[in-house]
Amino acid sequence: MKYAIITGASRGLGASAAQQMLAEGIHVISVSRNENSSLKQAAEKAGAGYIHHSCDLSSEVQVQSVFTAIAADVFKNAEAVYVINNAGVIEPIDMTGELDSSLVQTNVQVNLTAPILISNLFLQKAKETGTRVIIANVTSGAGERPIQGWSIYCSTKAAVNMFTMTAGLELENSGSSSKVIAFSPGIMDTDMQVTIRSSSEESFADVDTFRNYKESGSLRSPDTVAGALVKLVLADNLENGKIYKVNDLL
Repeated sequence: MKYAIITGASRGLGASAAQQMLAEGIHVISVSRNENSSLKQAAEKAGAGYIHHSCDLSSEVQVQSVFTAIAADVFKNAEAVYVINNAGVIEPIDMTGELDSSLVQTNVQVNLTAPILISNLFLQKAKETGTRVIIANVTSGAGERPIQGWSIYCSTKAAVNMFTMTAGLELENSGSSSKVIAFSPGIMDTDMQVTIRSSSEESFADVDTFRNYKESGSLRSPDTVAGALVKLVLADNLENGKIYKVNDLL
């Protein structure tokens, strides 16, 4: 059986990717604080398996507990396992010197620590069982350039990129059949964009640019971006450690 484990699958890109994996007949395991009820309906329609696990990805204890349980079930009979580390938070949006320490810790845990822990666990299980695992870490163009007010988001996404490239190099050098890649989805019409547009100009100097993206219709739909992501992870010719950008795939 083929499995897709998707974090942040309750809405946005994660929900769209889960829907499209189900349409491919792949058993989907969604992981988020809240469940998207439409995924269960989509699974029934597609005749595909589906299960939801509630997890606060900002809690290291919950991440270890939930994903250990998922791995124990999945690797019993998995033909292939796809992991999409999609969940992410952009807060705190503020100038350095004004950052909320609790939001900083949450951002680092959700955006960086959780994907690393999940990847480490599933690659360990892949090695033990001989199962092929494909991991896609959702990143951002913000990981490649500084953006005023986004110091923590830029930093965690830059770290995700380096982790992906390094893990990919290690897999390639070891001759593993597993792959780790990153996927940069560009600007989408999601709740994260709502958060960005609600920022003050004092905290985020480019806020008007992002408001114009919405007003001008420049934001892609999550369904369009998820289509590119799902097609990518299901492809046979993935390059280990590569950061794929949606603009090159559509």
